Amino acid sequence: MNVHATALAETHHLDEPTSAFAQDVIEDLSRAPKRLSPKYFYDAAGSELFEQITVLPEYYPTRTELSILRDHATAISAIIPDGAALVEFGAGATTKVRLLLGACRLSAYVPVDISGDFLRAQAQALRTDYPALRVYPVTADFTAPFELPEAVGNMPKVGFFPGSTLGNFEPGEACTFLKNARAILGQGARMIIGVDLEKDERTLYEAYNDRAGITARFNLNVLHRINRELGGDFDVGAFIHRAIYNRDRHRIEMHLISKKALTAEVLGQKFSFRPGESIHTENSYKYSIERFALLARVSGWRLLETWTDREGMFSVHALASAD
Repeated sequence: MNVHATALAETHHLDEPTSAFAQDVIEDLSRAPKRLSPKYFYDAAGSELFEQITVLPEYYPTRTELSILRDHATAISAIIPDGAALVEFGAGATTKVRLLLGACRLSAYVPVDISGDFLRAQAQALRTDYPALRVYPVTADFTAPFELPEAVGNMPKVGFFPGSTLGNFEPGEACTFLKNARAILGQGARMIIGVDLEKDERTLYEAYNDRAGITARFNLNVLHRINRELGGDFDVGAFIHRAIYNRDRHRIEMHLISKKALTAEVLGQKFSFRPGESIHTENSYKYSIERFALLARVSGWRLLETWTDREGMFSVHALASAD
């Protein structure tokens, strides 16, 4: 961690989650080229904006994955042991997990996410609708190792990672996440994971550049969050959203582009921007089934089953720990 970034965060007496946010922002904006981690998209406002994105006509991943989960619920439930604890990495709205709750005999649900307020609200709604289900929300950065609640210690563990979030990781980071998930879930673990597939560039471009501009607001919200939580003074209106497909790297890239020369300050540190300079905020890698199977294998998982929609837009995979 950058020592100067740590000192700045400590000087301003921030609580632990805000301090981590501050350190990452200062370190990432000090890089060349500048960047911000996509995990900071998901404050309360960002989480709500993302839920709006999921129902946009251009945004195919959510509805396509939901159709796969519905169509193959029986086959998926056969892979999940009775009495298991389902651990959802990066839990958001409960639409997808409810499909599994309706098809499986689970003892507990452990939603894990960095956005604590949103997480607790979703957990309470599940407790109301599924009174026999034990729900143990964990506020944590799911991209790093964390501890599961003691109450699920003796239960079989099944990871759930829908929504193609794996594509936000660099390939090496994706391998590290899958290894960490295997260690967190323990011996005999299984995993249900959503992976977006390669497809024509026009479909990809439109999915991340919607006509309503919701994705642009979602991307820009991270600057609003910096201003609100870290006392930043970003002129948010001086940045525009841009999403492009990098064919060579099989990924959508999201950027915030400065429209003019400007300076922004965060916790006393100034960051200068040239006209046209980018803050790289997110990647979304698209996989072939073969490339994902290789990634899973080198990360210590066996591929049990793969399901796709009829058009081959999206995939859901069942994995088992290779131990």
